[in-house]
Amino acid sequence: MFVSRLRSPLATYATTRFISQAFLAYSGCAAQSPHTPPSELQLRRSWLYVPSSSDKMLAKSKEVGSDMVIYDLEDSVSPVPADKERARVRLQSFLEHEERTLDRRRVAVRVNSVSTKFFEEDMAYVLRSPVVSTLVLPKVNSTKDLNHVSNVIRELTRVDPGRGLRLVASIESAQALWNIGSISHWKSEHGPLMGGQLSALLFAAEDFCADTGIIRTHSRRELLYTRSQIVIAAKAHGLEAIDMVFKHYKDPEELKEECKDGRNLGFNGKQAIHPVQVETIQSTFVPTEQEILRAAKIVHQLDAAYASTMGTGAVGIDGEMIDAPMLKQAEKVISMAKAAGLTIPHV
Repeated sequence: MFVSRLRSPLATYATTRFISQAFLAYSGCAAQSPHTPPSELQLRRSWLYVPSSSDKMLAKSKEVGSDMVIYDLEDSVSPVPADKERARVRLQSFLEHEERTLDRRRVAVRVNSVSTKFFEEDMAYVLRSPVVSTLVLPKVNSTKDLNHVSNVIRELTRVDPGRGLRLVASIESAQALWNIGSISHWKSEHGPLMGGQLSALLFAAEDFCADTGIIRTHSRRELLYTRSQIVIAAKAHGLEAIDMVFKHYKDPEELKEECKDGRNLGFNGKQAIHPVQVETIQSTFVPTEQEILRAAKIVHQLDAAYASTMGTGAVGIDGEMIDAPMLKQAEKVISMAKAAGLTIPHV
């Protein structure tokens, strides 16, 4: 999240309470079905944090059409042990009650860091629910942290083998960025079904800035290197890359610009701290009409060229020379458009 680790736990909790208040205040939620449309590609564009500190907020999460919902046990819950315990019990009860209505593919839980005394209790509660598909792991600094998570998963799921969990590593420190190659390359020694499978890297910008002393600016230029490193490491190992939180949730235009920037860098999606951000994120992390039309032309004309007797491997389209690498890009655009339920024009 965007709360500095340099603050005291109680100060962090106080700062993040506005997420809870904003979530309850918002009732106009999302314009999209809570279930991902059938497709070979499941889009995970928006990752909405939902504090597990309130029954009302948990109930409202069912109304939100975000691609992913992250039920949070970390920053949005007071660091007081009794409050952590109540949040676990509350979340477990909610997941049990809604087991038949929730789409497992969309359900993620952010547990507390492996370095805290809360981690293993979080895991014991969360892994009781078959509806949880994804664990968001804060403050992953090295493969040692992932190995510990995997060992705990293995130990706690011995009686329920073959479940499989997606793991999301949150990059929050200079050490994590230094180790990002080994982190993104990590595989569980227990196998993906028994020990979890790393599926994405997530960028926690404010924590990263607190750790490194980087000063945030409107341009985001100071984070370009870090964000690019995360995307490249993720894509080199077949992982998704999830961009940073935009904390000014009442500024939709600036959110849209930051979404465009993230998509241009190669991120697959973005974290959200308020339901009002979901629609903007999901409508931006998809191809535009112009991109879809261009992609459809490329696929059509290159397919025709390959099928012809001329043996050409490139064609000219709208003044551009198009060849195999651009066909690959076009096919990805078409695949994403189909997954989002967008219209593919006939050309």
